[in-house]
Formats: sequence, structure tokens, C-alpha cells
Amino acid sequence: MVATSVPRLGVLWCPHWPVVVAGAQPHEPVAVFHANRVVAHSVAAAADGVALGQRRRDAQARCPQLRIESFDPARDARAFDHVVEAVAHMVPRVEITEPGTLTFLARGPARYFGGEAAMARSVVRTAAQALESSMGWSLDAVGSLGLGVADGRFAAGIAARRSAAQGRAMVVPAGVAATATFLSGLPVQLLVEVAGVPAEFAHLLHRLGLHHLGVLAALPEADVLARFGPMGAFAHRLATGGDDRLPGTHDPPAGMQVQRVFEQPVHHSDALVFVARQLAEDLVAALAADGRVCTRLVVLAETEHSEQSERVWYRSSGLSAAAMVERVRWQLDGWAQSDALTAGVALLRLDPVEVRSDDGVQLGLWGGRTQADEWAVRAVARLVALAGEQQVLVPAALGGRQPHDSHAWVPAITADLAEPGDRLAVSDAPWPGSLPTPSPAVVHTPAREATVLDPQGAPVRVSGRGVVSAAPATVQVGATKEDVQAWAGPWPVDERWWDAGRARRLARFQVLTRSGRLLLLGVERGQWWLAAEYR
Repeated sequence: MVATSVPRLGVLWCPHWPVVVAGAQPHEPVAVFHANRVVAHSVAAAADGVALGQRRRDAQARCPQLRIESFDPARDARAFDHVVEAVAHMVPRVEITEPGTLTFLARGPARYFGGEAAMARSVVRTAAQALESSMGWSLDAVGSLGLGVADGRFAAGIAARRSAAQGRAMVVPAGVAATATFLSGLPVQLLVEVAGVPAEFAHLLHRLGLHHLGVLAALPEADVLARFGPMGAFAHRLATGGDDRLPGTHDPPAGMQVQRVFEQPVHHSDALVFVARQLAEDLVAALAADGRVCTRLVVLAETEHSEQSERVWYRSSGLSAAAMVERVRWQLDGWAQSDALTAGVALLRLDPVEVRSDDGVQLGLWGGRTQADEWAVRAVARLVALAGEQQVLVPAALGGRQPHDSHAWVPAITADLAEPGDRLAVSDAPWPGSLPTPSPAVVHTPAREATVLDPQGAPVRVSGRGVVSAAPATVQVGATKEDVQAWAGPWPVDERWWDAGRARRLARFQVLTRSGRLLLLGVERGQWWLAAEYR
């Protein structure tokens, strides 16, 4: 194997950054939820049993006094810009992976500060001071900032996480052998959390008995490649302390950057975002024509007074046009909050500095993404630019037993429209008592009041044990009354029995009328409701 030069990198990582932005106080249990699952939590919440990926009801059952906050990536990015700005004065070209994580080249700053350990302590101190002075936030609720210095992004990212747990900066000795020794005893699950390797691949390694990176590194590279393909070779290279760039990653060809020079400086961020969307679509289209996607993007904005805002954004899976626009918005919003901006923007530039081969997506024989989906994504993006961020909504899966609980409308700007599977996928955890597929085509929100009568004209009732008083004969919703041809049920549902204020007991029925309508009915406290209809 030909040795490749692995850059010496530093990674600054704040655990559970959304909790910090929520203004959590020391010893206060706080959790941030996205799609009804915990994405960040405070130390106090973790002590009560709250964990990442947990459902809201489970988290509240373990910690009744838990303060709940909604996930807002735009807010998190704007707040993190204060940290980025402070660190950027100390190190060159800060790269932002996501709000709460940044990466920088460590070799030059280490020489200036008198060593990597001294540099790491200075960066952590500067970042903490920026948080306290600019926003008045404390890190006590989540622990401390972590900073790791190592060869490559993967090892440095793991060192940053261990640094946050230990409360002091961690420097991994340079060299492939030292990096491999540092990684050898760590679980392969870190390939998913830090390197972006698919979770299915890590699960496969576990099933084969490869629980630690050192065990994976001990296997012959040729055998790993033959058994697992390019992804296996990439994971093996990470475990051995080698080059941690994704397969197919390389520098882009010259002349790929796109920019817009404004004759009249622009003072409104919405107009800049609209231009950024056009530039991003042009850039993504040009890269797609060569079968590439951008993984590292430099966004540069310059005012007529020569004030500049330059950020490097990284995404291992590639930045779609929507993801690029989202990061431009974050950067501009953070810049607008600073006191350094005194004029309108005269130049906006998007410069891809790292690309990789687009592996493509294997579409299903039926369904899957089509060209119409791409047109829909562009149409939604344009509507957001015209109507505003909070006016255009898209569905997002939440999970629930009732038809109106399973999905909710969220602002399109908070969803990744390029990956609808992540937004609409059914949760992997079960919902006992939920409706089986196929789901109803029409959901009435709120449910419509109905009347269900037996052949003698008496109301149909359901006992506490799920016994029906008589077979349903007619259904009336509003002024429409129809005869029942067939029916099925009841299916009792007993929700939140432990919470007297939110407890519900109902029974569901599926009813086919003579006209061919298939209705989903529910009876609760003796009252019938039309919840949804199948088409």
C-alpha cells in the first residue's frame, strides 16, 4: 500500500450543543427533541436516565421534571458562529462540520503557540470565553468543550470526544503507528458516529465478531476489500491510522467556483439567499454532469468596505443544493449579528475545494426518487424564498397510534428535502396499537362527529372489555347517512394510562358502506368519530 500524507488536524467539539443554545442551567434536566426523539440532553437529564434516540414519553417517564426544547439547526448555527469567529482569529480557515463541531489545520498554529498541547488549551479557553462573553452561556450543563489533535479527521474527532469526557485537551502522538495504537481498543460503532460509515456496515462487523477497530485493523487489507468492498477498505484504512478521506475523494478541477458580483450592494439576507440558491443549483448541476458531489465548500461573502466572511463547510455524504443554501443562510445570519458588518454585500462566492465521485442511488423497480421529485424540491425551495421560511411546510414523521398523530407539518427550511427518506421514514421503534399499513388516504383533523346505529336504530356501544352491543347497521356523518355493508373491530386502544390528565381509552372500527366508502371510525366515552377514510 502506498503511504499517503495524513494532515495534522484539530477538532473542537461541544457535546450536546443544542442544549447549550437552549440556555440550560447547571444541574437542570433539559432535552432537545427532533421527530419525537432525543437529539441532545444535559448532564442532569442523563443522570435521570435520558439518552440519545429515546422517545419523548420514555424520557419524560424517567425524568418528569425534564425541560423540553425543539430542535432548531438554524438557531444552533447562528449561535455557534460566535465560537467560530473567535477561533478563526487563532487558526487559519476553520472548517465547520455541523453546529457544535469545527476542524482546523493544527501544524501551523502549534508552532505559533509553542506546541500542540498549548495550542489546544488556548483554543478551548478562547472558545469558552466567547460563549460566556457574547451570549452569557455556561457549559456546566453539558460538561466541557473537547479538543483533540491527531492525524486525520477521524482520530481527531474521537480525541475531541474523549477530551470532553475527561475535561482536558487530548493530543494523539503523530504517526500512523501511534494513531493505530490509539484507535485499537475503541468500538467499531465510532465509525458511524465520527466517520459517517453506514450503521448497517457497523452492525455487520459486530455480527462477524469484529467489535473493536484493532481487530479490524489486524485483518489483511486485500481480504477486507474482497469481503466488504470499498467501504470495508475505507474502514480498514481508518482503523490502521491511514488516510481518512472517503473513497473517491479528490480535489475539484479548476474553474468550478461560482460567484455573483452585485453592482448595487445587497443589505437583505433573503435576497442573498435567493442568489445563493441559484449559484448552488448551478454548481451542483456542473458537478453532477461529471458524476461528482461536493464534500467541502468554501462560502465567501464580501462587502463593499472589503469586510469578509469566509467559512468552510463539510459534509461527508456530499452537499446538495438545499444543504449549500442552508449553510449560506447560517453563515449570513451569524455574520449579520456581529458588529463588524458595516455595509452591503458586494460579492458572494461558492467554491468547492473537495469533491468525490457520486455513487448514485439505486432506485426501486417501483417508486423511489424520480425527476419529478427533483422538480418538487426546486419548487419548494423557490416558494421558501418568495413566501418566507415559516410559510412553506412539508410533512415529517413523528410516530403515533392515531392517524393525525403520525405526521406533522414542519417548515421546509428545517427539513432536508434531498433526503425525504429520513424525514418520512416510519420510526424503527414499534407503536403498539398503531394502525397497520396501508394508511388512510384522508385524515380528518379534527375528527368529524358521527353516529353509528344498530338494526333497531339504537346507538352501538362498546364495553370496557371490548364487547360490541350490536352489529353496526348505519353510519351518519353530518347530513349523510349510509348503510353498513361490512365492518371489522373493535380494536381497543388504552393510551397513557399512567397519566390521568392525558389518558385515553377508545375503540377503532373499519366500516365499509354500501356506496363503497371505507371508513375508520372510533368510539370514545360513548361518542363516535370519523377519524379517516381509505381510498
